[in-house]
Amino acid sequence: MANRRVKWDEAATPAENAGRELPLLVSAYFSEVRAFLADDPTPPQLHELRLASKRLRYTLELFRPCYPAGLQDRIHALKKLQDWLGDVNDAVASARLLGPALNTRPKLCKFLEDRAARHAAGFVRHWNEIFDAPGREVWWMDFLAKPVTPTKNISKPIHSKHL
Repeated sequence: MANRRVKWDEAATPAENAGRELPLLVSAYFSEVRAFLADDPTPPQLHELRLASKRLRYTLELFRPCYPAGLQDRIHALKKLQDWLGDVNDAVASARLLGPALNTRPKLCKFLEDRAARHAAGFVRHWNEIFDAPGREVWWMDFLAKPVTPTKNISKPIHSKHL
């Protein structure tokens, strides 16, 4: 999966940069995942999606101060995707790690392959029914297009006479 690079405008505030760039980043993510899934990837190929999801989540976390609490809902949704993909990857990695032993244990090999396939199917179902359900991309885009400027703490300084 290709990574869309964020174009940072030095003259703009972090919130202005976020409001301009993050919706484009998320839109590219939705498009790329849809195209990737349309090719019916194997469980080992889903690791690419896990990495892309992780990069997007970490990028969003950098901009927490620029958004209200609703950003945490979106980060949590990405984390849930990563968890699904992590389960797939765990089964694939286990099969790879145990590869030499699996030649003599076809039932174990089949178990791990089936486990990876079940988790992969669960991920695709979660993507289609929840993460990418109708209106969800708009839910992301509308929110990310409207960051807030973080307010400074404007409380009065504490003077020693008040202690």
